[in-house]
Amino acid sequence: MMSKQELPLNGTLVLDFSQFLAGPMAAMRLGDLGARVIKIERPNGGDIGRRLAFGGIVADGDTLSFHTTNRNKEGFAADLKNAQDKEKIAKLLEHADVVIQNFRPGVMERLGFGYDEVSKKNPKIIYASISGYGSVGPWAKRPGQDLLAQSLSGLPWLNGSEDDPPTPVGIALADIISSIHCAHGVTAALLRREKTGQGGQVEVSLMESMLDLQFELISARLNDASIRVNRGSSESAHAFLPAPYGTYPTSNGYLALAMGEIPALGEILGLRALEAYQDPETWWTEQSEITALITSHLKHKPTEHWLDLLDAKDVWCAPVLTLDELVEHDGFKSMDMAQKITRATPEGDLDLWTTRAPMRFDGITLKNSTGAPRIGEHNSKIEQEFINRETT
Repeated sequence: MMSKQELPLNGTLVLDFSQFLAGPMAAMRLGDLGARVIKIERPNGGDIGRRLAFGGIVADGDTLSFHTTNRNKEGFAADLKNAQDKEKIAKLLEHADVVIQNFRPGVMERLGFGYDEVSKKNPKIIYASISGYGSVGPWAKRPGQDLLAQSLSGLPWLNGSEDDPPTPVGIALADIISSIHCAHGVTAALLRREKTGQGGQVEVSLMESMLDLQFELISARLNDASIRVNRGSSESAHAFLPAPYGTYPTSNGYLALAMGEIPALGEILGLRALEAYQDPETWWTEQSEITALITSHLKHKPTEHWLDLLDAKDVWCAPVLTLDELVEHDGFKSMDMAQKITRATPEGDLDLWTTRAPMRFDGITLKNSTGAPRIGEHNSKIEQEFINRETT
């Protein structure tokens, strides 16, 4: 593990006013890179994410989702509508390098903590906002939630097959992608500040993140108005790629096939019928027929049998793993993706497992064992360090 002093954002102070998932994850990513993150929450109840459980898992009064996305943070409780607490927050903002907030557009401004107001007292501040759909336009006031953003973006019409209804991605994709873009924007703004001394504002939305994710489809439509999304058979895995691109049932699981030449694939698999598709154009126009042939052929033998044949010829393929198979696989273990985080409780240490930051610096993985804070856990320490010292 790298020491705190070796991490690239060491010495950077982040005030995290956000809740739920996208904002807290963005702040978490900065913390993984060495930033000091102070989470600002309401005294009563705190971040609503403390009660938003995935998998129904709750530990020490908080959901697993909260524990994992708020690891390695300090907790400061403040009522942003209370005059005394607002004075404390104003003092903290004078010392901060970064602010992250994901209230609906206009809320922080009404509270007196919008970018224009904060930057007057701290011109070098990097102020990051995450919204559902930006601050202007007909969607601006709609609820910024992952499933809703996925749906408005059209993504569910890309996912699934021609026989399926719209099929959203089964994880909080918009939130997760937005958190990455936010952290990316903040680090770029910090680099600019290092060079020029200039602070700035970073704005990210769930919707823009989802649109960027679909750059292939949107680019095609912008250049050719006749483009339509035509989802393929149940085996097809991409609306814009021809056969054999997809996932196919075997006798004991599923096999993923990426790009490849159909006649050569037929020869490797012992499926002579594929040799008829010599023209690459047919891999698109006859996609349903080709995938049906492959499906019928592969289902009679196990995934391992087909992998042995395909890997020997360097064909792009992979088994489709279940969650249980993934976490038990030597490949997962060799990546050292799991890390333990610890929160002290009256009954003893609470240990939880989660994923680490998905990058390495100088060949070293980024891990930190500090668990998520309780509401206001570090108020006294933070007030003494940043607030009271200036008035005593």
